[in-house]
Amino acid sequence: MSAPPDHGSPHAGDPGAELIAVYDPAGNPVGAAERATVYRDGLWHASAGVLLRSWDGLRVYVHRRTDTKLVFASMHDCLAGGVVAPGEAPRETALREVAEELGVIPDPADLSPQPRARVSWDGEWNGRPMRCHLFAYELRYDGPVRHQPDEIAEGWWWTDAELLAHLADPDWPFVPDTRLLVTDLLSGAGFPADG
Repeated sequence: MSAPPDHGSPHAGDPGAELIAVYDPAGNPVGAAERATVYRDGLWHASAGVLLRSWDGLRVYVHRRTDTKLVFASMHDCLAGGVVAPGEAPRETALREVAEELGVIPDPADLSPQPRARVSWDGEWNGRPMRCHLFAYELRYDGPVRHQPDEIAEGWWWTDAELLAHLADPDWPFVPDTRLLVTDLLSGAGFPADG
């Protein structure tokens, strides 16, 4: 595993104009639309993220999103992730996003082969419907982390217990779709031995 060179923001243009995959409620890709349209109209889409866990299994990487993110700005998360692009499998998205957001380029064999957790979230963001299928993978890693400055404001390593203690406060600003599956991720800390 190595860290990529810093190439600046992956969203050089207008991120709202980026094409992303559109899904049906059952979790099947059915087309594509601009990100702004998907968010405005509450279309089902998918995102994939990576739980970065230390090799000893005792800590996870938690970060705070920048205040300029299109959704969930300034909120905390334990997944480095993003939306699935048209024609992209969620696992490919996870590999791409952990490289973009945290500067970690894993050997694909090091990423959990299947999602460690999955949830469909039919929620709300900024007074509009937000509908997303979330796929969460796990990666064991102890190397350097380099934040993409347009996406990650700050980050740190916490034990599962420290993260769970913060999550016990429903007012702690944590990304809502990740909040739905984080307990499954933390209780499934057996990778890579079971992978």
